Amino acid sequence: MAMSIYIDTHTHLDFPDFDHDREAVLTDCERLGVRRLLLMGVTVDNWDRIWDLASGDERLYAAFGLHPVFLEQHRPEHLEQLRERLSRHLDHPRCCAVGEFGLDYFIQDADREAQQQLFEAQLALAADFALPVLLHVRRAHAPTIATLKRYRLARGGIIHAFSGSMEEAREYIRLGFRLGLGGAATWPQARRMHRVIAQLPGTSLVLETDSPDMAPAFTPHQRNTPQNLPRICSELAALRGETPEQLARQCLHNTCELFDWSATALS
Repeated sequence: MAMSIYIDTHTHLDFPDFDHDREAVLTDCERLGVRRLLLMGVTVDNWDRIWDLASGDERLYAAFGLHPVFLEQHRPEHLEQLRERLSRHLDHPRCCAVGEFGLDYFIQDADREAQQQLFEAQLALAADFALPVLLHVRRAHAPTIATLKRYRLARGGIIHAFSGSMEEAREYIRLGFRLGLGGAATWPQARRMHRVIAQLPGTSLVLETDSPDMAPAFTPHQRNTPQNLPRICSELAALRGETPEQLARQCLHNTCELFDWSATALS
């Protein structure tokens, strides 16, 4: 049987957690079938770093964004810098999306108005450049969905680490979004998430790790890595009553469709 091929749609492989063994991790990913990984832009300070990694390695792709968790670090001029960065790299094959950005209402004393303004500004940029978006949504599905209904992005994107309800899933899918699933769903106490994942249409799913964060249950309290993706896929498939090969194949197709990539090129 041919090896399953995977794309990790959400990593922070540029973080210092990987500075001592990044190349070894990528080499092991090749062995395991994890052939492509997306690096997230979160502040202006990490854009150069992810671009240096992605532009020099055909396994890596970069997205550029301003993450709501780092709201205090962002400045109005950073949005113009984001526009300039997207314009500069738009035609390069390693530039794939605007992200990671979105709304985070879990943060204590979050400035929701400032988050909303930053969110909408980046949605507008994605529309201008016809790029997908990679969205961080934490305890903010209703305002996110309401905002996306106003923008109606042509290429949609991914809701990272989706843990919402079935109705919220349906709303995102209607808006052209895929739902990113990773290690959070492998924890036995995530029973509500298990019920939702079992019902989600396979055509809406993509795989992710959020490395080095969101460790799966089988590596608790450890650095998460993209090497965990095949086992995460296997555990998600079990929740859905599918084989790991079926889920891996469907998620590969969904990811390639979103980013206009060739799945055969990864085989």
